[in-house]
Amino acid sequence: MPGNLPLEHSVKLRVRFAETDAMEVAYYAEYFVWFEVARTELFRSVGLPYSEVQKRGLHTPVVRAVADYKSSARYDDEVVVKATATKVGRSSFRLDYEVLKMPGGELLCVGHTVHVFVGEDGRPKRISDEIRGKLAG
Repeated sequence: MPGNLPLEHSVKLRVRFAETDAMEVAYYAEYFVWFEVARTELFRSVGLPYSEVQKRGLHTPVVRAVADYKSSARYDDEVVVKATATKVGRSSFRLDYEVLKMPGGELLCVGHTVHVFVGEDGRPKRISDEIRGKLAG
Protein backbone atom coordinates (compact mmCIF):
# COMPACT_ATOMS: atom_id res chain seq x y z
CA MET A 1 0.00 0.00 0.00
CA PRO A 2 1.51 3.35 -0.98
CA GLY A 3 1.57 6.21 1.48
CA ASN A 4 3.59 7.76 4.21
CA LEU A 5 2.13 6.14 7.31
CA PRO A 6 2.08 6.97 10.10
CA LEU A 7 -0.07 10.09 10.08
CA GLU A 8 -0.47 11.43 13.59
CA HIS A 9 -2.20 14.22 15.43
CA SER A 10 -2.35 15.21 19.10
CA VAL A 11 -4.89 17.08 21.19
CA LYS A 12 -4.63 18.52 24.69
CA LEU A 13 -7.48 17.92 27.11
CA ARG A 14 -8.09 18.64 30.77
CA VAL A 15 -9.82 15.96 32.83
CA ARG A 16 -13.20 17.35 33.82
CA PHE A 17 -14.84 16.51 37.12
CA ALA A 18 -17.75 14.89 35.25
CA GLU A 19 -15.27 12.41 33.73
CA THR A 20 -14.15 11.09 37.12
CA ASP A 21 -15.40 8.65 39.73
CA ALA A 22 -15.83 9.26 43.48
CA MET A 23 -12.04 9.17 43.94
CA GLU A 24 -11.57 11.81 41.20
CA VAL A 25 -9.92 9.25 38.92
CA ALA A 26 -10.86 9.40 35.24
CA TYR A 27 -13.50 6.75 34.52
CA TYR A 28 -12.14 4.07 32.19
CA ALA A 29 -14.71 4.65 29.42
CA GLU A 30 -13.73 8.32 29.11
CA TYR A 31 -10.51 7.24 27.42
CA PHE A 32 -12.58 6.04 24.46
CA VAL A 33 -14.24 9.48 24.32
CA TRP A 34 -10.78 11.05 24.32
CA PHE A 35 -9.76 8.68 21.52
CA GLU A 36 -12.74 9.96 19.52
CA VAL A 37 -11.73 13.59 20.08
CA ALA A 38 -8.21 12.83 18.80
CA ARG A 39 -9.61 10.83 15.87
CA THR A 40 -11.96 13.56 14.69
CA GLU A 41 -9.22 16.18 15.03
CA LEU A 42 -6.82 13.97 13.06
CA PHE A 43 -9.40 13.82 10.25
CA ARG A 44 -9.94 17.58 10.49
CA SER A 45 -6.17 18.20 10.36
CA VAL A 46 -5.98 16.63 6.89
CA GLY A 47 -8.97 18.56 5.55
CA LEU A 48 -11.53 15.83 6.07
CA PRO A 49 -13.86 16.79 8.94
CA TYR A 50 -16.34 14.07 9.80
CA SER A 51 -19.19 16.28 8.54
CA GLU A 52 -17.59 16.02 5.07
CA VAL A 53 -17.37 12.24 5.38
CA GLN A 54 -21.10 12.16 6.18
CA LYS A 55 -21.92 14.45 3.23
CA ARG A 56 -20.31 11.80 1.03
CA GLY A 57 -22.78 9.24 2.41
CA LEU A 58 -20.13 7.48 4.47
CA HIS A 59 -19.79 6.52 8.12
CA THR A 60 -16.89 5.02 10.06
CA PRO A 61 -18.25 2.78 12.82
CA VAL A 62 -15.88 1.28 15.33
CA VAL A 63 -15.55 -2.48 14.89
CA ARG A 64 -12.82 -2.96 17.50
CA ALA A 65 -11.73 -0.85 20.47
CA VAL A 66 -8.90 -1.67 22.87
CA ALA A 67 -7.40 0.22 25.79
CA ASP A 68 -4.53 -0.82 28.03
CA TYR A 69 -4.34 1.33 31.15
CA LYS A 70 -0.91 2.05 32.61
CA SER A 71 -1.66 4.74 35.21
CA SER A 72 -4.56 6.95 36.28
CA ALA A 73 -5.58 10.36 35.05
CA ARG A 74 -7.19 12.46 37.74
CA TYR A 75 -9.49 15.45 37.93
CA ASP A 76 -7.88 18.59 36.48
CA ASP A 77 -4.89 16.76 34.97
CA GLU A 78 -3.84 17.96 31.56
CA VAL A 79 -3.45 15.09 29.12
CA VAL A 80 -2.32 14.81 25.53
CA VAL A 81 -4.05 12.24 23.36
CA LYS A 82 -2.07 11.22 20.30
CA ALA A 83 -3.83 9.44 17.43
CA THR A 84 -1.73 7.69 14.80
CA ALA A 85 -3.05 6.14 11.59
CA THR A 86 -1.15 2.86 11.47
CA LYS A 87 -3.03 0.88 8.84
CA VAL A 88 -5.30 1.75 5.93
CA GLY A 89 -6.85 -1.26 4.26
CA ARG A 90 -9.35 -1.66 1.45
CA SER A 91 -12.36 -0.46 3.48
CA SER A 92 -10.98 -0.25 7.02
CA PHE A 93 -8.38 1.68 8.94
CA ARG A 94 -6.70 1.41 12.32
CA LEU A 95 -5.70 4.21 14.64
CA ASP A 96 -3.39 3.76 17.60
CA TYR A 97 -3.60 6.05 20.63
CA GLU A 98 -1.41 7.19 23.48
CA VAL A 99 -2.68 9.21 26.44
CA LEU A 100 0.10 11.11 28.19
CA LYS A 101 -0.08 13.15 31.40
CA MET A 102 1.44 16.61 31.17
CA PRO A 103 3.82 17.97 32.04
CA GLY A 104 6.35 15.22 31.78
CA GLY A 105 4.65 12.83 29.37
CA GLU A 106 3.84 9.96 31.77
CA LEU A 107 2.14 7.23 29.72
CA LEU A 108 -1.38 6.66 31.07
CA CYS A 109 -2.97 4.53 28.38
CA VAL A 110 -2.36 2.97 24.98
CA GLY A 111 -5.05 1.66 22.72
CA HIS A 112 -6.40 1.34 19.24
CA THR A 113 -9.62 1.40 17.26
CA VAL A 114 -10.48 -0.22 13.95
CA HIS A 115 -13.10 1.42 11.73
CA VAL A 116 -14.83 0.40 8.54
CA PHE A 117 -16.09 2.86 5.95
CA VAL A 118 -19.73 1.99 5.28
CA GLY A 119 -22.37 3.54 3.07
CA GLU A 120 -25.89 4.57 4.01
CA ASP A 121 -26.89 0.92 3.51
CA GLY A 122 -24.44 -0.17 6.22
CA ARG A 123 -22.28 -2.14 3.80
CA PRO A 124 -18.50 -1.69 3.62
CA LYS A 125 -17.26 0.75 0.97
CA ARG A 126 -13.82 0.86 -0.59
CA ILE A 127 -11.75 3.76 0.71
CA SER A 128 -11.34 6.26 -2.13
CA ASP A 129 -7.84 7.14 -3.33
CA GLU A 130 -8.39 10.70 -2.06
CA ILE A 131 -9.27 9.61 1.47
CA ARG A 132 -6.56 6.94 1.43
CA GLY A 133 -4.02 9.59 0.50
CA LYS A 134 -5.11 11.82 3.36
CA LEU A 135 -5.05 9.04 5.93
CA ALA A 136 -1.72 7.72 4.69
CA GLY A 137 -0.13 11.10 5.36
